[in-house]
Amino acid sequence: MATNTSKIVYKKRFWAGLLLAQFVLFYLFSRSSVIVSFFESFFEVQKKFHQFIFSWIPFSFGDVLYIFTGIFLIYSITTCFRKTRRKRALVQILICINIFYFLYQIFWGMLYFQTPIIKKLNSQEKPTVEKAKILALQYLQKCKETRKQAQEDANGIFIIKDLHAVQQEILKRQTMLPENISRKTTSEINSFKPSIFKNVMSYTGILGYYNPFTAEAQFNSQLPNTLIPFTSAHESSHQLGFAREQEANFVGYLIGINSTNLELRYSTEYFTLKSLLNYILDKDPAFVKSILKNYSPEMKKDRAYEKAFILKHQGLLDDFFGFTNNLFLKSNQQEGSVTYSYFINLLLNYEKA
Repeated sequence: MATNTSKIVYKKRFWAGLLLAQFVLFYLFSRSSVIVSFFESFFEVQKKFHQFIFSWIPFSFGDVLYIFTGIFLIYSITTCFRKTRRKRALVQILICINIFYFLYQIFWGMLYFQTPIIKKLNSQEKPTVEKAKILALQYLQKCKETRKQAQEDANGIFIIKDLHAVQQEILKRQTMLPENISRKTTSEINSFKPSIFKNVMSYTGILGYYNPFTAEAQFNSQLPNTLIPFTSAHESSHQLGFAREQEANFVGYLIGINSTNLELRYSTEYFTLKSLLNYILDKDPAFVKSILKNYSPEMKKDRAYEKAFILKHQGLLDDFFGFTNNLFLKSNQQEGSVTYSYFINLLLNYEKA
């Protein structure tokens, strides 16, 4: 009995020590451009492999994987309350965390330390409110014109007539990204999946997410249709290998802004306009109000529908996930979730060039 106890204590210390060693090792890796470049190359291989394996499955395999992992962890945690099983359960939890952390880092985590896109642009000026205002006026006009051509339901709300066509257009536009911004290879495999957790996502403010273990791009199918095309373009940017959230927004913008698909282009233009207005809001709220008043009647209906959706699903979960997502972003050298300045910085410098 004493021997078994000492073995369990040894295993617990071993796995705890290994986890700490991983933290140190991957931190050191993140400081080396050569090693980060190696992980970029490795991602090119594994993303195609993962998409080839999982894309044909009609549901999100990654979500199922998360469910079973969650069940295992809940079982192990509850077992910790039983004295006879506590030490074994702690060892199981440590093993699970070690495996998860290792796979996450080699499949995805190291990509947060790639060369920032801003350094690839010819212009690297800081964004200004005045420049953002000029661009906001331009995108207001673009949104008005594109929205007139789009489909809508009986209530006058924007709808997507063919989501599969939007997804195929995103894959096509990935191949047309400027070479100075992206030399990443495209698989052209459709691995967009509606999330199994869509009901929960609606109450968390999460529009979509990329699963680094299966290379699937999940989106919340309950979202207002104005949000779905650009959310898909954003997640497809993660599939390409752009880890930072605001850089994925920018690559999503490049994918959708000149698209011949009306749904994708309008969703992208509308996202860009809202991002510009959110950036300007603190500095000149009067300007933002004037822009909102000048929305076309169709855009006003879309905005009202989005607001109603958000208000319906606001609550503690939204606050909690907003807080935890903010911590996650900052821990990976990114701005917080409510900060638009980096995307606006990229946008304004790209537009200038």
